[in-house]
Amino acid sequence: MAQIFIRQTFHAELQTPLSLHQLHQQIREELEVAFPESYWVVAEVAQVTADRRKGHCYLTLVDKGDDARQIVAQARATIWSSRFQMLGRYFEEKTGQPLKAGLKILFQASLRFHELYGLSLDIVNIDPNYTIGDLARQRQETLKRLEAEGLIDANKLLELPLVPQRLAIISSATAAGYQDFVHQLHRNSFGYTFQTTLFPATVQGNDAPASVKRAMALAAKHRERFDAIVLIRGGGSQTDLSCFDDYAIAAAIGHSPLPVLTGIGHERDESIADLVAHTRLKTPTAVANFLIDRFRSAEEAAESLYDSIRMLSAQQLKLTNDRLERLSLRFANQTKAQLQTARDKMELLSRGLLLKPKSYLEAQRHLVSDFDKDIHATTKYLLHERQRYLQELSVCVEGRSQRYLHMKGHELNTLVHCIETEARDGLKRKQLLFTKCSDKVGFETHKKMQHERHRLKLLEMSIEANNPERLLLRGYTLTLVNGKITKSIKDINNGDVIETKMQDGTLHSMVVNIDKDDE
Repeated sequence: MAQIFIRQTFHAELQTPLSLHQLHQQIREELEVAFPESYWVVAEVAQVTADRRKGHCYLTLVDKGDDARQIVAQARATIWSSRFQMLGRYFEEKTGQPLKAGLKILFQASLRFHELYGLSLDIVNIDPNYTIGDLARQRQETLKRLEAEGLIDANKLLELPLVPQRLAIISSATAAGYQDFVHQLHRNSFGYTFQTTLFPATVQGNDAPASVKRAMALAAKHRERFDAIVLIRGGGSQTDLSCFDDYAIAAAIGHSPLPVLTGIGHERDESIADLVAHTRLKTPTAVANFLIDRFRSAEEAAESLYDSIRMLSAQQLKLTNDRLERLSLRFANQTKAQLQTARDKMELLSRGLLLKPKSYLEAQRHLVSDFDKDIHATTKYLLHERQRYLQELSVCVEGRSQRYLHMKGHELNTLVHCIETEARDGLKRKQLLFTKCSDKVGFETHKKMQHERHRLKLLEMSIEANNPERLLLRGYTLTLVNGKITKSIKDINNGDVIETKMQDGTLHSMVVNIDKDDE
């Protein structure tokens, strides 16, 4: 141990420390030798910053491995202005969108290390075909996920009202497309009225999916106030369509409790949001025309129904009037006959009533008196029987209750006695077991401590016996050549300077002659 410590201290004193700049210079030189060529690399763009003044493009690249939520590698990259003008334009022409965060790219780059800025990649070429394939793969994965969750046709199964007037509009408030949509809708030549409520949202760029999802959720929260949701993009370049392929927007449409109409503004491409929506139209103006045409169709159908109802009503009124005239004539004749018959019958009854009323009333009076007596006697008897029955039932219930309470009290006393006896026995057993365990633990601990003290004493004696300083005190010396202890003359040559460590100092000497022992 003492020899190793002396040797490490000696080397630390001889080594000259490097400055940070010198260390970085060595790293740069080593990297230039180890990575002299350019390499094709696949990575995801996490951040893009374009320097408008100098024309350079700075990127932050990440690799998420198999888990999309965890970054396993990250690097800075630069596309210098001389290449960015060409590469950026070529990439956008091929993929339909500029370099932006969230895209996976295949690029050719050289490794660079700067003493001040650290490690970075110089991008010299980009293959847009890889990004196109990755975007297509992402689109297919999104469609498969939506289909597995049953969201592809969920919104199409909702019934769009015949005349949707109350509209929840999701768009940017300052977009020209939104202004065109509102102007077209409210100033239609037919004078139809619409109630429009704007739910502002970002409809292009990386923030669009989360913004549209929040707006859709807010509109769904107040679904009783609306007939449908209108999602319009409100203008913009063709490259801004990619956000409408995002799963978040498509899932929000699939889960929407209201029919969703889209007017994203693309003539050729069909986004996933269009596929999931109830009705897909090309532009915001087309959505407005669709709603106006739906009103017009409903109005024409209503007018046609009104004409048909009016003609049918006229026919039914004429037929009903003819039938009423026939029925009125027949009822008049039957009424006259019935009145004459009733008049004759009334006359016969009036004659009979003049003779019988007194006898009939007397008989009814006697009958009522008999009924009153019978009811009074029967009621008195029933009340007496019911009172007697209730008294017997009360005595029976009281006796059974007292017996039941006495039995349960006896059972409860027995149970309490058993629980107390069992608890006392268990407590005694646990106390006895604890006493035995406590004695055993104390004995074993004392025995273990004695053993460890003895072992430590032996180790101290061994270490003290091998201490180099004690060897020096007993008259022994240590011979070192170039800072290392030597044990054989084979390690020493004529002219070498050797050190001899003694009890009270160190002796430096030069070898002038070596005498070897005869073997």
